[in-house]
Amino acid sequence: MRALVILGVLVAVATMSAQQPGFSRTVIQRGDLSTPGREVVSALAEFQPGATVGPHTHPGEEAGYLLEGTLVFEQAGKPTVTLKAGETFFVPAGTVHNATNKGSGRTRVLATYIVEKGKPLAAAAK
Repeated sequence: MRALVILGVLVAVATMSAQQPGFSRTVIQRGDLSTPGREVVSALAEFQPGATVGPHTHPGEEAGYLLEGTLVFEQAGKPTVTLKAGETFFVPAGTVHNATNKGSGRTRVLATYIVEKGKPLAAAAK
């Protein structure tokens, strides 16, 4: 029975951290902050045409800058917007949000996270 519980937890963790087809997030830098228990993480998110990250949250704030392409950006409590290269977005800690590339080309986002150290960078929304 204990083995089944452990297996269930491992599957749940793998599912939450699995990336959607056509979407990737590559961490390019990570560093401790002067605030205890917090770190900054820089990542490059790439969306192929039609790809979505899926509704999710972060254990801290996210600031994003579109390097290339367009994204349909959904954030709880705000209207859906379409962002294009050169535009930015900000997501408060724990806020459910999603991004989808509905364009015909690749979209790339430089994302900076100020998050709790030791927690997964993203978690699927419940």
